Amino acid sequence: MSKEKFIAEITDAYQFEGSSIVMGGAMHDASVEKDLLVKIPMKTMNRHGLIAGATGTGKTKTLQVLAEQLSAQGVPSVLMDIKGDLSGIAAVGEGHPKIDERHEAMGLAFEASNSPVEFLSLSGKNGVNLRATVSEFGPVLFSKILGLSDVQAGVVSVLFKYCDDNDFPLLDLKDMKKVLQYASNEGQDKIESEYGKISSSSVGAIMRNIVALEQQGAEVFFGEKSFEVEDLIRRDEEGKGVISILRVVDIQDKPKLFSTFMLQMLAEIYASFPEKGDADKPELVLFIDEAHLLFEEASDVLLDQVEAIVKLIRSKGIGLFFVTQNPADIPDDILGQLGMKIQHALRAFTAKDRKAIKLAAQNYPESDHYEVDKLLTELGIGEALITALSDKGAPTPLVHTLLRAPQSRMGVLSDAEIKHIISQSELVPKYNEVVDRESAYEILNGKIKSAQEEEHQEQMKKEQEKAAKSNSSSRTRKSERGGIGGALKSEIGREAANVLTRGLLGVLGVKTRRRKFF
Repeated sequence: MSKEKFIAEITDAYQFEGSSIVMGGAMHDASVEKDLLVKIPMKTMNRHGLIAGATGTGKTKTLQVLAEQLSAQGVPSVLMDIKGDLSGIAAVGEGHPKIDERHEAMGLAFEASNSPVEFLSLSGKNGVNLRATVSEFGPVLFSKILGLSDVQAGVVSVLFKYCDDNDFPLLDLKDMKKVLQYASNEGQDKIESEYGKISSSSVGAIMRNIVALEQQGAEVFFGEKSFEVEDLIRRDEEGKGVISILRVVDIQDKPKLFSTFMLQMLAEIYASFPEKGDADKPELVLFIDEAHLLFEEASDVLLDQVEAIVKLIRSKGIGLFFVTQNPADIPDDILGQLGMKIQHALRAFTAKDRKAIKLAAQNYPESDHYEVDKLLTELGIGEALITALSDKGAPTPLVHTLLRAPQSRMGVLSDAEIKHIISQSELVPKYNEVVDRESAYEILNGKIKSAQEEEHQEQMKKEQEKAAKSNSSSRTRKSERGGIGGALKSEIGREAANVLTRGLLGVLGVKTRRRKFF
């Protein structure tokens, strides 16, 4: 393709009127073309995207550029900071001669700035605590997260219904575990009489899955006060969108907790936000770094749930960007939903790497200008191949782009700087107060305790009645023994008297008779 044709093609696809995000300058034969900027329409940023590339090729800086430009145009975003290197977006960039040189080459002026930031936390430390109750998940989503079978999911649905009918709030995991224990012990007969038989083996399997989730730290996430997703779409007094940074540097060994949080957040956003239609800009954009963690341990059912949300949530004005090393980390059905793709360099150290690169190249539009699989290994740091949706909604041609630098600090904040930002947060007082109101755990423990006390009282009553009856029987026996003995004594006395009398009378009678006849 000639240079003239290349310039015409890029101009037609990426040069337009209206609000946009400027990614950088288009490159022709490894040289940047001045003033030939690669722009992404703001109104297509809810069509989702991918940022991919090997470690150290610039994915994080690309994410930073997108978030700060969204913020500048009043669009809030949420950033999953798994490596802990995104906090610098809250500080003004320092600038550098090489940065000035880069921007001059593409015809852009570098203006150092920062963005308003809110730090969030899943662990209860260094930021606004993110929590959700078990009830908010509902039986279907909760079962999917645990990876339960249909039979086990049916048991969970029954127990949710039982708790709803009896006003037993399911707030945290100890509530759910208590309900499971109650259903297989003290409350088994009552629950089965009203809702049907519950398999003890299913209860055991559900309990084991909950324990496994707890071991990844989920007991901190489930509970109150529940985070309201509306607090993710705030703007500061200057109209800039607030960037919420979720620092989860220890999440890589807890993929189930990460997928649990992400799925709940996406489901809550979808349920809470109104339909937006074709808006001029998105309502909110979420960047999911190390996106493979969301998918690698997910069941097929869970993947179906994520795919459904990805398809539907864009109608609410929500954009999702997955950040990962290789497009192969994203399931094909979800990858096909991503309207924008930014591909940094891939490294070919082995035959397996070369094969993966050829497959990765097939995820991008065919190009008359680039040998894509070869170029993927030749991209420099801060360069990327970009394709997106134009302002007319059509896929744009692949373009080799020299990316602009972030206007905020490219290094991280110090602990003191982070603590200062957290100390000024309006959300920390709202969500970091410990709340542990009466819920299913306390209510069922109270019911069990009351039942045990009633049983104890009943047992005591029975024992007292038994003792009283025993005492009464004993007195009766004593009385009977006393009566029989007295009667015997009296009878013996009377018999002896009779014998004596009879003897005496006999003698007297004989004597009398003798006196009479003799």
